[in-house]
Amino acid sequence: MQVQFAQFGHTTSSRDLHKWLPVFASGVDYKWMIDLAGIEQMASELESAWGKIAETTAIKGTGRKISAPFLFRALTWTAQPLLRLLGARFVGLEHIPRRGPAIVAANHLSHVDPLYIITAIRRDTHYLTKDDHFQHRHTGWFMRGTGQIKTARESGASEALSSAIDILNSGNVLGIFPEGTRSKRTEAPFLLPGKTGVARVASSRPNVPVIPIAHRGTREKMTPNTDKFPKLLKPATFTFGQPITWLEWLGDAQGGGQSVDSLNRLARQDEAQIRAQHAKLCRKFTDQLMGSLLALGAP
Repeated sequence: MQVQFAQFGHTTSSRDLHKWLPVFASGVDYKWMIDLAGIEQMASELESAWGKIAETTAIKGTGRKISAPFLFRALTWTAQPLLRLLGARFVGLEHIPRRGPAIVAANHLSHVDPLYIITAIRRDTHYLTKDDHFQHRHTGWFMRGTGQIKTARESGASEALSSAIDILNSGNVLGIFPEGTRSKRTEAPFLLPGKTGVARVASSRPNVPVIPIAHRGTREKMTPNTDKFPKLLKPATFTFGQPITWLEWLGDAQGGGQSVDSLNRLARQDEAQIRAQHAKLCRKFTDQLMGSLLALGAP
């Protein structure tokens, strides 16, 4: 049996999937495969070693405190039961932490994706949203009413990523679509290659859990460039995977493959070399995250 991942440049047999598919999909099972002897000390040493790298690579927030307006909280407690009645199915919601910062990363098929994810999580959840969505009559009210974060196209990625750190520093959930845009492909596979922004944010807050979300059905609810209004009665399924932090991924042989010694050696290199290696790690993290979305059922 051959499994083709053409959009990521991978062709592999099913028996070899474990060599590159990330631990995101197996989550807690993966964590308990680690030898627990001395694990706390090892994690502390790895965190300290990564901290030296992060002095060069970490994204800084602006210090802004971000909270959700009242409409958001009302929506989260009323909309989820309604969406379930209208055909939405949510699997694995127990993987969302009840408190503290978290990152949820999903495939992006339709304008309605954030609505379903936000109402499913039932926590203060913020997406970074292009400013033109705030200007449209049909979407602006929702963006403002749910506390989504406006990002100006001309200010570039730097401001957006700093806002992402502000969301996490406020103890909230950051929503990210790693593809960076809705998939406008007209036939499967719809999943696009991931951009590394999610990895850059995760590596800046290395103890924050990243939860992959794979969903299918929202494209039929509101097809890009075709539907102006959603078909709410169409079914959709959202599958939430197991969480993993950047540090857990970094120290695993099938993930970042880094040790305390290798990180300490890297920290002694010049800034250009540190940034180059960080970029490679972010690329691998992102590719494995996209692999997890495929494994969880993203079309």
